[in-house]
Amino acid sequence: MEKLTKKEEELMRMFWNRGPLFVRELVEMSPEPKPHFNTLSTMVRTLEAKGYLSHEAFGNTYRYYPLVSEREFGRGSLRGIVGRYFGNSYMGAVSALVEEEEISVDELKRLIEQIERQSEK
Repeated sequence: MEKLTKKEEELMRMFWNRGPLFVRELVEMSPEPKPHFNTLSTMVRTLEAKGYLSHEAFGNTYRYYPLVSEREFGRGSLRGIVGRYFGNSYMGAVSALVEEEEISVDELKRLIEQIERQSEK
């Protein structure tokens, strides 16, 4: 999955939260100062080129919809972080969370139980 800029990710969140949207709706939903229609249109076409969005035609306008779910995006991002910063070691990532006290012993126990249940299937 191609990496997204911060602005592209913000646009994707609008699609994930609201579903299919026209560019004019994106302009309306944007905080002040509102971006120009052409700016958002270019960003949406870039997201489509990256494989995150597709569109359906309504006369001479397009309604865009996500091809990638927020969950898929999150998992891909996590894989990228683990690869870049932890040498593809999920154990290293979890160890860092434990060291920084971002995950408790009880949470680790629940995680182990979940893994054991999954491996039994």
